[in-house]
Amino acid sequence: MTTAAARRAVMTLFSDPSSLQSHRVRLVLAEKSVSCEIVDIDPLDLPEDLVDLNPYGTAPTLVDRELALYDARIIAEYIDERFPHPPLLPVDPVSRAHTRQYMFRVEQDWYPLVDAILAGGKGATKARKQLKEGLVSTAPVFAAHPFFMSDEYSLVDATLTPLLWRLPMLGIELSGAAGKQINTYAARMFTRPGFVRSLSEAEREMRGK
Repeated sequence: MTTAAARRAVMTLFSDPSSLQSHRVRLVLAEKSVSCEIVDIDPLDLPEDLVDLNPYGTAPTLVDRELALYDARIIAEYIDERFPHPPLLPVDPVSRAHTRQYMFRVEQDWYPLVDAILAGGKGATKARKQLKEGLVSTAPVFAAHPFFMSDEYSLVDATLTPLLWRLPMLGIELSGAAGKQINTYAARMFTRPGFVRSLSEAEREMRGK
Protein backbone atom coordinates (compact mmCIF):
# COMPACT_ATOMS: atom_id res chain seq x y z
CA MET A 1 0.00 0.00 0.00
CA THR A 2 2.84 2.39 0.89
CA THR A 3 4.53 1.81 -2.49
CA ALA A 4 1.43 2.71 -4.48
CA ALA A 5 0.86 5.81 -2.36
CA ALA A 6 4.48 6.90 -2.62
CA ARG A 7 4.23 7.03 -6.42
CA ARG A 8 1.85 9.98 -6.15
CA ALA A 9 3.51 13.33 -5.57
CA VAL A 10 0.27 15.27 -4.95
CA MET A 11 -2.80 14.60 -2.88
CA THR A 12 -5.10 12.40 -4.94
CA LEU A 13 -8.74 11.46 -4.58
CA PHE A 14 -10.05 8.38 -6.34
CA SER A 15 -13.66 9.37 -6.91
CA ASP A 16 -16.74 7.75 -8.39
CA PRO A 17 -18.30 10.68 -10.29
CA SER A 18 -21.83 9.45 -9.51
CA SER A 19 -21.27 8.41 -5.89
CA LEU A 20 -22.91 10.17 -2.96
CA GLN A 21 -19.92 9.42 -0.72
CA SER A 22 -17.38 10.63 -3.29
CA HIS A 23 -19.38 13.82 -3.83
CA ARG A 24 -19.33 14.43 -0.11
CA VAL A 25 -15.52 14.38 -0.06
CA ARG A 26 -15.18 16.46 -3.23
CA LEU A 27 -17.45 19.03 -1.59
CA VAL A 28 -15.24 19.28 1.50
CA LEU A 29 -12.17 19.73 -0.72
CA ALA A 30 -13.94 22.43 -2.74
CA GLU A 31 -15.29 24.29 0.31
CA LYS A 32 -11.78 24.46 1.72
CA SER A 33 -10.22 25.24 -1.68
CA VAL A 34 -7.77 22.35 -1.32
CA SER A 35 -5.74 21.51 -4.40
CA CYS A 36 -6.19 17.81 -5.11
CA GLU A 37 -5.94 15.60 -8.17
CA ILE A 38 -9.35 13.99 -8.78
CA VAL A 39 -9.14 10.60 -10.48
CA ASP A 40 -12.55 9.49 -11.72
CA ILE A 41 -12.97 5.73 -11.49
CA ASP A 42 -15.44 3.17 -12.76
CA PRO A 43 -16.46 0.99 -9.77
CA LEU A 44 -16.78 -1.97 -12.16
CA ASP A 45 -13.27 -1.49 -13.56
CA LEU A 46 -10.98 -0.36 -10.77
CA PRO A 47 -7.50 0.99 -11.52
CA GLU A 48 -4.61 -1.08 -10.23
CA ASP A 49 -3.42 1.72 -7.92
CA LEU A 50 -6.76 1.80 -6.11
CA VAL A 51 -6.77 -1.97 -5.61
CA ASP A 52 -3.27 -1.70 -4.09
CA LEU A 53 -4.24 1.19 -1.82
CA ASN A 54 -7.66 0.12 -0.58
CA PRO A 55 -8.40 -3.48 0.45
CA TYR A 56 -12.13 -2.81 -0.03
CA GLY A 57 -11.74 -1.45 -3.55
CA THR A 58 -14.11 1.45 -2.89
CA ALA A 59 -14.35 5.12 -3.66
CA PRO A 60 -13.70 7.61 -2.29
CA THR A 61 -10.08 6.81 -1.49
CA LEU A 62 -7.73 9.66 -0.58
CA VAL A 63 -3.97 9.40 -0.96
CA ASP A 64 -1.81 12.00 0.76
CA ARG A 65 1.89 11.10 0.52
CA GLU A 66 2.18 7.70 2.23
CA LEU A 67 -1.27 7.88 3.80
CA ALA A 68 -4.28 6.18 2.19
CA LEU A 69 -7.78 6.69 3.62
CA TYR A 70 -10.97 5.03 2.39
CA ASP A 71 -13.92 6.03 4.54
CA ALA A 72 -15.75 9.21 3.52
CA ARG A 73 -16.19 10.61 7.03
CA ILE A 74 -12.61 9.82 8.03
CA ILE A 75 -11.40 11.49 4.84
CA ALA A 76 -13.59 14.55 5.44
CA GLU A 77 -12.37 15.00 9.00
CA TYR A 78 -8.76 14.43 7.95
CA ILE A 79 -9.05 17.17 5.31
CA ASP A 80 -10.59 19.50 7.88
CA GLU A 81 -7.73 18.92 10.30
CA ARG A 82 -5.01 18.95 7.64
CA PHE A 83 -6.29 22.24 6.19
CA PRO A 84 -7.82 24.00 9.22
CA HIS A 85 -9.16 27.14 7.50
CA PRO A 86 -12.03 27.54 7.25
CA PRO A 87 -12.88 25.03 9.99
CA LEU A 88 -15.81 22.73 9.22
CA LEU A 89 -16.02 21.27 12.73
CA PRO A 90 -16.71 23.40 15.83
CA VAL A 91 -13.82 24.12 18.16
CA ASP A 92 -15.47 23.24 21.46
CA PRO A 93 -15.84 19.52 22.31
CA VAL A 94 -19.59 19.57 22.98
CA SER A 95 -20.51 21.26 19.69
CA ARG A 96 -18.04 19.04 17.85
CA ALA A 97 -19.67 15.94 19.35
CA HIS A 98 -23.13 17.19 18.31
CA THR A 99 -21.88 17.76 14.76
CA ARG A 100 -20.48 14.23 14.58
CA GLN A 101 -23.73 12.87 15.95
CA TYR A 102 -25.72 14.67 13.21
CA MET A 103 -23.40 13.21 10.57
CA PHE A 104 -23.83 9.77 12.08
CA ARG A 105 -27.61 10.07 11.94
CA VAL A 106 -27.57 11.09 8.26
CA GLU A 107 -25.18 8.24 7.43
CA GLN A 108 -27.17 5.66 9.34
CA ASP A 109 -30.73 6.78 8.64
CA TRP A 110 -30.69 8.28 5.13
CA TYR A 111 -27.65 7.15 3.15
CA PRO A 112 -28.70 3.45 3.19
CA LEU A 113 -32.12 4.47 1.87
CA VAL A 114 -30.44 6.19 -1.09
CA ASP A 115 -28.53 2.98 -1.79
CA ALA A 116 -31.75 0.95 -1.58
CA ILE A 117 -33.54 3.26 -4.02
CA LEU A 118 -30.66 3.11 -6.50
CA ALA A 119 -30.55 -0.67 -6.20
CA GLY A 120 -34.16 -0.85 -7.41
CA GLY A 121 -36.29 -3.90 -6.84
CA LYS A 122 -39.00 -4.37 -4.25
CA GLY A 123 -37.23 -2.37 -1.55
CA ALA A 124 -36.91 0.82 -3.59
CA THR A 125 -40.49 2.03 -3.13
CA LYS A 126 -40.38 1.51 0.62
CA ALA A 127 -36.99 3.20 0.89
CA ARG A 128 -38.21 6.18 -1.15
CA LYS A 129 -41.19 6.60 1.17
CA GLN A 130 -39.01 6.32 4.29
CA LEU A 131 -36.49 8.87 3.00
CA LYS A 132 -39.19 11.36 2.08
CA GLU A 133 -40.91 10.95 5.45
CA GLY A 134 -37.60 11.29 7.29
CA LEU A 135 -36.76 14.52 5.50
CA VAL A 136 -40.24 15.98 6.00
CA SER A 137 -40.18 15.20 9.72
CA THR A 138 -36.87 17.06 10.03
CA ALA A 139 -37.93 20.06 7.91
CA PRO A 140 -38.20 22.61 10.77
CA VAL A 141 -34.53 21.96 11.61
CA PHE A 142 -33.51 23.07 8.12
CA ALA A 143 -35.18 26.43 8.69
CA ALA A 144 -33.97 27.05 12.24
CA HIS A 145 -30.46 28.26 11.32
CA PRO A 146 -28.62 29.48 8.22
CA PHE A 147 -26.94 26.07 8.11
CA PHE A 148 -27.97 22.69 9.51
CA MET A 149 -28.25 23.19 13.29
CA SER A 150 -25.54 25.84 13.06
CA ASP A 151 -24.80 29.43 12.17
CA GLU A 152 -21.67 28.29 10.31
CA TYR A 153 -21.19 25.88 7.41
CA SER A 154 -20.04 22.49 8.71
CA LEU A 155 -19.35 18.92 7.72
CA VAL A 156 -23.03 18.19 8.35
CA ASP A 157 -23.96 20.45 5.44
CA ALA A 158 -21.34 18.72 3.31
CA THR A 159 -22.96 15.40 4.26
CA LEU A 160 -26.53 16.52 3.56
CA THR A 161 -26.32 18.58 0.39
CA PRO A 162 -25.07 15.82 -1.97
CA LEU A 163 -28.09 13.78 -0.86
CA LEU A 164 -30.50 16.67 -1.42
CA TRP A 165 -29.01 17.27 -4.88
CA ARG A 166 -29.99 13.71 -5.82
CA LEU A 167 -33.64 13.89 -4.71
CA PRO A 168 -35.14 14.43 -8.20
CA MET A 169 -33.08 11.53 -9.56
CA LEU A 170 -34.33 9.40 -6.66
CA GLY A 171 -37.92 10.21 -7.52
CA ILE A 172 -38.54 12.34 -4.43
CA GLU A 173 -40.40 15.64 -4.65
CA LEU A 174 -40.87 17.73 -1.52
CA SER A 175 -43.90 20.01 -1.40
CA GLY A 176 -45.93 21.97 1.10
CA ALA A 177 -44.50 23.91 4.02
CA ALA A 178 -41.97 21.19 4.85
CA GLY A 179 -40.81 21.03 1.26
CA LYS A 180 -40.36 24.79 1.16
CA GLN A 181 -38.17 24.75 4.27
CA ILE A 182 -35.91 22.03 2.89
CA ASN A 183 -35.84 23.39 -0.65
CA THR A 184 -34.94 26.88 0.57
CA TYR A 185 -32.01 25.46 2.52
CA ALA A 186 -30.97 23.30 -0.44
CA ALA A 187 -31.10 26.17 -2.93
CA ARG A 188 -28.89 28.24 -0.63
CA MET A 189 -26.35 25.42 -0.38
CA PHE A 190 -26.40 24.66 -4.12
CA THR A 191 -25.38 28.23 -5.01
CA ARG A 192 -22.27 28.17 -2.84
CA PRO A 193 -19.14 28.38 -5.02
CA GLY A 194 -17.70 25.32 -3.29
CA PHE A 195 -20.75 23.23 -4.11
CA VAL A 196 -20.71 24.32 -7.74
CA ARG A 197 -17.01 23.39 -8.02
CA SER A 198 -17.63 20.01 -6.39
CA LEU A 199 -20.02 18.77 -9.07
CA SER A 200 -18.87 16.15 -11.54
CA GLU A 201 -20.28 16.11 -15.06
CA ALA A 202 -22.43 13.11 -14.10
CA GLU A 203 -23.84 15.02 -11.12
CA ARG A 204 -24.62 18.08 -13.24
CA GLU A 205 -26.58 15.84 -15.57
CA MET A 206 -28.65 14.59 -12.63
CA ARG A 207 -30.38 17.99 -12.69
CA GLY A 208 -29.85 18.81 -16.34
CA LYS A 209 -27.19 21.41 -15.62
